[in-house]
Amino acid sequence: MNFTFLKVAAAAGLMAVLGTSAAAQQVLRFSHTDNPGGSRQAAAEVFAEKVGEYTEGRYEVRIFPAGQLANDPKAIEQLILGGVDFTVSATGSYATHLASLNLTAMPFLVDSYEQGWELYDNSDWLQGEFDKLPDVGFRVLATWEAGFRSFTTNKPLNSPTDAQSMKMRVYPNDMIRWSMEAIGFQTVVMPITDVYLAIQQGTVNGQENPIDTIKSLRFYEVAPNITLTRHVYSPLPLTVSEATWKKFSPEDQAAVTRAANEAAAFSRDLVKNSVDSQISEMKAAGAKVTVPEIGPFREAVAAVYDEARAVYGAEAVDGLLADADAIRKAMPSN
Repeated sequence: MNFTFLKVAAAAGLMAVLGTSAAAQQVLRFSHTDNPGGSRQAAAEVFAEKVGEYTEGRYEVRIFPAGQLANDPKAIEQLILGGVDFTVSATGSYATHLASLNLTAMPFLVDSYEQGWELYDNSDWLQGEFDKLPDVGFRVLATWEAGFRSFTTNKPLNSPTDAQSMKMRVYPNDMIRWSMEAIGFQTVVMPITDVYLAIQQGTVNGQENPIDTIKSLRFYEVAPNITLTRHVYSPLPLTVSEATWKKFSPEDQAAVTRAANEAAAFSRDLVKNSVDSQISEMKAAGAKVTVPEIGPFREAVAAVYDEARAVYGAEAVDGLLADADAIRKAMPSN
C-alpha cells in the first residue's frame, strides 16, 4: 500500500474541509467614527460577539473604529453601495438620503433618556420614516445611545449673546445648522474627524455633541468650556446595508436583529450611567463645566419650528412634535 499517497489524500481532504468551513464564515464590515475607548466601540463589540454567537459562527463582524474606513457621511454612502455592511451614526446624518430625518434634530424635543427611548421605539411618525429607508439602500436595526447634545467651546458660552462672536462646527443637517444660527453662531460644516484639529488651529471656536462623544474624541482638550444645554436628543441608529440584509437567510436576519437589540440595551445603559463620571473626569482634566440658564436658548430657537414647517411641511413637523409632546406628558422627567 502506498502510505505517501494516503497521507497526501488525507491532507487534501482535511484542507477541503477547512476551506469549506472558512468559506462558510463571511466577514461583515462595521464602520464608525468613535474612538476605541468610546461607547459606540463597546456596543459594537457586543454586537459583533452576539452576531457570531447567534449565527453559529457563519458571520464575523469586523469593526473599523475612529473613521478608519470613512467619516459618517461617507460610511452611509458606502452602506448604499455595499462597501460596508453596518454603521452607526446620529439620526440626522442619515438625512442626506431621507430629508425628513432632519426633523429628529429639532431642539428640545424630549427632556430625558426614557422619553427619547419611547420616541425612537414607538413614535408612529418616526417608525414610518424608518420604513422608507430600505428603498434608499439601508435599514435601521436598532437605536443605540449617544445622549443629549451640548457645547464645547474655547471661549465661555453662557448665553446666546456669547455665541455671536463664535464659529461653531456643525455636521450636514439643516435643523442643527438653523438652531445654531438662531442662537447666534456662524456655522461651519465639517466632518467630525476634522474637528479637533480645526478647533486647535482656530478655524472654529467649538462644536456640539453628546457628552459621550465629547469625552471619547477629547474635544474638551482644545475647547475646555463645556456648556450643558442638552439642546438636542441625539441617539444613534444602527443601520445595515440593504444589499447585505437581502443576502441573509430569514434565520440570520432574526439573529442579526436580536444582536442589534441586545447591543442597543447595552449602549443605552452604558451611556446613561456614564455621563456623570465622564463629566467628572473632564473636570479633573481641566474642563470648565457650566449649566446655563436654558430659557434664553429655548427662546432663541423658537423660530426654528416654523422654519422647519416651511421646508418640510406642517404635517410632518407637527406629527413629530405631537408624538414628543404626548411622551413628555405621559413620562414626566425627574
